[in-house]
Amino acid sequence: MTLSIKNLSVRIAHKDILHDLSIDFAAGKRTAIIGPNGAGKSTLLKTAAGLRTDYTGSVQLDAVDIRRLSRRDIARRLAILPQGATAPPDTTVQQLVDYGRFPYRSWFRASDAKADREAVEWAMAVTHTEQFAARQVQTLSGGERQRAFLAMALAQQPEILLLDEPTTYLDIAHQLEVMDIVAKINRDYGMTVIMVLHDINHALQYADEIAVLTGHHIAAQGRPQDILTVDMLAEVFHVKADVFVNSQGAAVLSPVGLVRD
Repeated sequence: MTLSIKNLSVRIAHKDILHDLSIDFAAGKRTAIIGPNGAGKSTLLKTAAGLRTDYTGSVQLDAVDIRRLSRRDIARRLAILPQGATAPPDTTVQQLVDYGRFPYRSWFRASDAKADREAVEWAMAVTHTEQFAARQVQTLSGGERQRAFLAMALAQQPEILLLDEPTTYLDIAHQLEVMDIVAKINRDYGMTVIMVLHDINHALQYADEIAVLTGHHIAAQGRPQDILTVDMLAEVFHVKADVFVNSQGAAVLSPVGLVRD
């Protein structure tokens, strides 16, 4: 399934957030969206997911404008894990993940209980959350909680997964755990992943493509090694950086200071 955005503009409180932005996301690939704070990355993701309607331009799933699709139809094809997701008090992990089956249920038609159960079991297995299925979400650590919400998104069985800074507030080990799960889902199931990332080196390590959002539009898009350069960091983030190769043979960017005017 393809996701394409054409000539997208969003204004909030009389301020341009995105302007005439166009981007095609490669099916079956992992695309990282990076850019400075306030560039509109979260707005772009929410608009792509159909959560915002106050825009001009178009968002298309397989060449169909999402404005022509119901919320349920969109949710069967695309899932989003936003920043700061929360659950009702006393919700267990099992219940939370089961919420991900909402696109397949309605007041007028009984859901397929077997399909629901298998989808929830699969989502919990790939996110390693089965062992605390009966625990309340509010008792989990940050890393456990993020995996539980990721499982809820996966229970929708989407073809496209949108992640808004999925490693924010996690320690290094849990950041890598979440990113490894995302990479495995993409590799094993061919799920398209579009993720806003704050960590430049996570983008280098885990993305097939990078899209740089700055100045209300996509300034560059391409392979990580071509896009994430010292010059780009200086121009977009106003940061000086050194480059070195780690023990895995991958390039790593190390910020060393600010670019002063």
